[in-house]
Amino acid sequence: MFSGKVINKSENRSVLHVALRAGKEKKIEVGGKNVVSEVHEVLEKVFEFATKVREGKFVGHSGKRLTNFVVIGIGGSYLGVDFVYEAIRHHEECKKASRGLQLKFIPNVDPVDFARVTEDLDPEETLFIVNSKTFTTAETMLNARTCRNWLFEKYSPKIKSVEEVKKKIVACHMCAVSTSLDKTDDFGIERDKVFPFWDWVGGRFSVWSAIGVLPLALAFGCEVVKQFLAGGENIDDHFARTREPEKNVPAMLGVIGFYNTFIQEMESRAILPYSQCLHRFVPHIQQVSMESNGKDVSIDGIPLRYPTGPVIFGEP
Repeated sequence: MFSGKVINKSENRSVLHVALRAGKEKKIEVGGKNVVSEVHEVLEKVFEFATKVREGKFVGHSGKRLTNFVVIGIGGSYLGVDFVYEAIRHHEECKKASRGLQLKFIPNVDPVDFARVTEDLDPEETLFIVNSKTFTTAETMLNARTCRNWLFEKYSPKIKSVEEVKKKIVACHMCAVSTSLDKTDDFGIERDKVFPFWDWVGGRFSVWSAIGVLPLALAFGCEVVKQFLAGGENIDDHFARTREPEKNVPAMLGVIGFYNTFIQEMESRAILPYSQCLHRFVPHIQQVSMESNGKDVSIDGIPLRYPTGPVIFGEP
């Protein structure tokens, strides 16, 4: 994984979420390119934009400061971000950094979800972040259009003609994490507010990419996010460098999981966090684990005679 070799055989891709949290000095190559330098170019762009928003240098169309950040996305495009946000937001440093700001999520196409998230929001103080690699995910794009129309509707009593300023409203209140610049252009999001990531980033691990880094930097500031990335790099280094298996925490977790599932034939696992800060941990892990391992056929489509992973319970 750390070498950039293709280990995702079904999609013929590298699996490099480790590159997303690697220090600038590191080198991980894919196709002869050092992807770590590309990662840090995007990080710098994210941090520059987030700082402008937090300092009031980038504001809404009416000139009001943006204080409400809403992530539009499904699956890995929001679960990991939601988990990390809830896990750290009551930490003293994070509480101080996010005072007067809030981060919310719209994953469900049910209009009630949209109504509940936006009911107390001032559109003039709201920034939407559309998380979609292809910008074609049906549920995400439906919600993105709903949010765009909500902005137009809320602004309409305050301006003479919404049609004349639609582009300006979108430019001030919507940004995206995507690789499809033509689609974000068509939607009206300016290119300097589109943040890319790569096909070697699995959706379930994408919290480490701009998918997670952008909303978390808006909510907590760049220094908190840098600490988050450094923590991820620390455990990556521990995993890669610790040769004694019994001292390697990720390796031992894997061995214990294999033993329980395949040898003891335990087909389910319960994760029951007592800390309220971890109340979004279970749905995140359900996706990380079961999306990766929850298969009943091989890559060749042949039915398997053994379990590929446990069913994870714990979501209330």
